[in-house]
Amino acid sequence: MADLDALRARFVRALEGARGPGGGPDPVPYADNLLARWREPQRRYHTLTHLTAVLDHVDTLAEYAADPDTVRLAAWFHDAVYLPERSENEERSARLAERALPEAGVPQERTAEVARLVRLTAGHDPADGDRDGQVLCDADLAILAAPPSAYAAYTAAVREEYHFVPNDAFRAGRAAVLRELLALPRLFRTPYGHDTWEATARYNLTGELEMLSIPGGPPA
Repeated sequence: MADLDALRARFVRALEGARGPGGGPDPVPYADNLLARWREPQRRYHTLTHLTAVLDHVDTLAEYAADPDTVRLAAWFHDAVYLPERSENEERSARLAERALPEAGVPQERTAEVARLVRLTAGHDPADGDRDGQVLCDADLAILAAPPSAYAAYTAAVREEYHFVPNDAFRAGRAAVLRELLALPRLFRTPYGHDTWEATARYNLTGELEMLSIPGGPPA
């Protein structure tokens, strides 16, 4: 169960880090709006648990970021708009950030960076030298390196989010996503991410892809 008070406090710290203490209106209503979004009923994987994990991974990788608090805000917004049947969730999430953050007192340059980072999570392919993009994408993909039981729970939750997609279509779409990820030269771009998560993530992805290729195999 997510600790809402702890998450609210984490948002406040990130927002004040990006704008300066007292640099705008009360941050709590903005935190509560985002928390409500992350608790919407259509979510099974993209939940407060995922948000918390991404924030934790950003903290782990913070030394590699150019602007850690901006990355933390991007983590809050990166799936703030999430409808499984829609393909433009990252774009809509970025636009939400572009509307909300200036009102909350975040300077335009940092707002633009948050929105750029959110859009980057659509493909998880940050450029060389994009330190903040590398940290956010690594944090978002860290679930791919989870232990077997956690990885199985992740894939099951993703399938639940797409419950309306027929099994054959889901298997084909999911396999395409896995192949795109495996085709990346590096899944993880930070030194920590590459050294700690890369091999396990590729093992998990390859195993899931093999399962999807078995006629009549999971997911159900």
